[in-house]
Amino acid sequence: MQPLHIAVIIGSTREGRVGDGVGRWVAEVAAEREDVEPVVLDLADYDFPPCYPAQPTAEVRRFTGQVAAADGFVVVTPEYNRSFPASLKQAIDHAYDEWHAKPVGFASYGYRSEGLHAVEHLRSVFTELHVMTVRTTVGVNLLVDEPLDTEHRRRAAEAMFDQLTWWASALKDARTRRPYVS
Repeated sequence: MQPLHIAVIIGSTREGRVGDGVGRWVAEVAAEREDVEPVVLDLADYDFPPCYPAQPTAEVRRFTGQVAAADGFVVVTPEYNRSFPASLKQAIDHAYDEWHAKPVGFASYGYRSEGLHAVEHLRSVFTELHVMTVRTTVGVNLLVDEPLDTEHRRRAAEAMFDQLTWWASALKDARTRRPYVS
């Protein structure tokens, strides 16, 4: 079986963010699997227009092309004010059909809640885009001084990838047999 193309989307573009470290760790965990070929999509590397354009820019097309090519996603998000960042919402909104009938998992970070408020908001957004959200998430509490790669976090990441790859494989097969109807 060909490895599944899983895009790890780093959703924060803030200076001093934690998301790039979390995202790269998630991609490393994914790369250890034989069934996953990860690609990191760091939103800080895209020059999206400040206003939604009438026609997609080259950067928007580059991002949506990578979303279209992916079999599934892991969204790495902080929790800002009990939700996810505007940079992530803007990127999500640049694509539409490209998201359909694919799965998404979440790695989140924040204080106390580990970013889970952001994840719950994202579940609603992705449901509207016909995306299957997996149950297991990876959370990082920034108040706890511990390494990123702890045993409990590694188990959560492996469980998330087990669910994500199951759905990615099933939905890829389904999309191959019959186009998704939105």
